[in-house]
Amino acid sequence: MSRPAVHPVEPPPFIDGRNDVAPPRRVRMKDVEGMPGTFTGLALRLCQVIFTVISLTVMATTSDFPSVTAFRYLVAAVGLQSLWSLSLAMIDVYALCVKRSLRNPVLIFMYAIGDGITSTLTFAAACSCAGITVLISNDLNRCDINHCKKFMSATAMAFISWFAISPSFFLNFWSLAAQ
Repeated sequence: MSRPAVHPVEPPPFIDGRNDVAPPRRVRMKDVEGMPGTFTGLALRLCQVIFTVISLTVMATTSDFPSVTAFRYLVAAVGLQSLWSLSLAMIDVYALCVKRSLRNPVLIFMYAIGDGITSTLTFAAACSCAGITVLISNDLNRCDINHCKKFMSATAMAFISWFAISPSFFLNFWSLAAQ
């Protein structure tokens, strides 16, 4: 039969010569890689910028993209995505240079909402362009007079950009929910 053991408890430390209780230490969660203000977060933002700019320039170099609404929507969506990601990449560079953490709840909320909106717009635009590209190339067999290869590559770059923004959105949303 075992008996409970009693262990002595140390008294709280003295503060300014009085026996006051020390304020509890705040435990702060480490910055998760991919969050704003980290090197991985900056790499994700730069990937987003690169792939959206490629998609935008490939689509803009075709002469007949304004004739299809989905292609115009893709240009608008990746244009917005590239501006959003570029501005956040600049903020990440600043935070890394001055070694400042970007764990402000309001800032993370803005990041999460902006990433959610721009990722939804980019994904919807890429899906609509993929549907139109399949219609032109497979169903209508009109690739000889259209720029199907350029449309396909611009759509692929938009999807890759969406793959790069998804971790940013989920990490920001997770951090926001964990607070």
